[in-house]
Amino acid sequence: MSAPPSSQFALLRQRRFAPFFWTQFLGAMNDNVLKFAFTVLVTYRLSVDWLPPALAGLAIGAVFILPFLLFSATAGQLADLLDKARVMRMVKNLELAIMALAAWGLWQGWIALLLGCIFLMGLHSTVFGPVKYAYLPQHLGERELTGGNGLVEMGTFVAILLGNVLGGVLAGLPEGSVPSSVQAVGLAGLLLAALGRWTVQGVPPSPPDAPGLRLNFNPFSETWRNLQLARQQPTVFRTLLGISWLWFFGAVFLSQFPAYAKEVLHGDEHVASLLLVVFSVGVGTGSLLCERLSRHHVEIGLVPLGALGMAVFAGALAWTSGLEPAAAQRWTLGAFLAQPGHWPLLAELYLLSLSAGLFSVPMYALVQWRSPPSHRARIIAANNILNALYMIASALIVGALRSAGLGIPGVFGLLALANVAAAGALFTLEPAYAQRCRAWLGRSGSKPA
Repeated sequence: MSAPPSSQFALLRQRRFAPFFWTQFLGAMNDNVLKFAFTVLVTYRLSVDWLPPALAGLAIGAVFILPFLLFSATAGQLADLLDKARVMRMVKNLELAIMALAAWGLWQGWIALLLGCIFLMGLHSTVFGPVKYAYLPQHLGERELTGGNGLVEMGTFVAILLGNVLGGVLAGLPEGSVPSSVQAVGLAGLLLAALGRWTVQGVPPSPPDAPGLRLNFNPFSETWRNLQLARQQPTVFRTLLGISWLWFFGAVFLSQFPAYAKEVLHGDEHVASLLLVVFSVGVGTGSLLCERLSRHHVEIGLVPLGALGMAVFAGALAWTSGLEPAAAQRWTLGAFLAQPGHWPLLAELYLLSLSAGLFSVPMYALVQWRSPPSHRARIIAANNILNALYMIASALIVGALRSAGLGIPGVFGLLALANVAAAGALFTLEPAYAQRCRAWLGRSGSKPA
């Protein structure tokens, strides 16, 4: 593992990475097919009194994220205690069962059962998360870790994008089509789960890092214990907080895209989808760039550059959005793209998300490389809990700001300022980021952190 491949894409031809990559890709895609299709179906076709369409997206998102709070600590312990390939296969077996149950719920129109399946898919992702990030440093060397994380980050956002598109297309099949919309969604979920179960068979053995670990099923005490362990390594702990800030930052944009497209850009739902595409492509591009820019090392010097780009382009997007003139009618996608004034706005969104990719990948690589192997998965699981809390906080704060009358451009502008404060605090408490950035900019050739 000492000699890195000529390109990170060479990893996709190697058994130690390719089966794992496609397994996590298919799982992320399946999560989003079910979530988005269910949201569309509840909004337009499977209406029930106790789940109003206006609250469907919020309720489904909350049910999906709940297992991250409840079971991440246990999931991290399992990833350290057991062979990681074995845990992945257990997760894929669970996914097959969940999708079979979801298909039945879709065909019967049982909303409560489908909400239960959303919860179980959240559990599926909760268990897979620590395994995913603890697996990489076990099979990749330090000079491959950034490239591997970049591919995983890119793959995750592409999978989310494709899952949303496929879920929306299948849920929107016209009445009377064969198969029907609910049948098509159920079959797609089963097919993706079966493909994931097939790819996971190729994942090589990954011996446990803490085979003698005794499970602690109390999520609160276990999470606290692992956060305290991370605090013993200040760089790791502060990096966990930086990763969670990124989730806060990204959640604001992703949650506001539909309203932003409608209220500010005066576009239809296809314009909202375009924003998601641009954001996903930008994050994927930034993630892949990290490997080349870091020169095959874990290079945290890229993080300040990413933070700068996030602040600058979020502020620019807020300014440009505030100048958007009122439209006589709602823009279709073609009409929106035909307006030259909209292209700078899309460029700002792309560069913002590209900067987020530069910000995140080196931090994930650093946590994997610096965490003690015996506790790596549990530290990552604790980070997943922090991420969930930060995303909940973002929803509450943005909801309060919007209720107080602040427009979406104003929210973006405040977020740009908050990013300056958060990044400034991180780089002040952990000077290694700024030091490595100066060294990287100066091409000093010193070994990255």
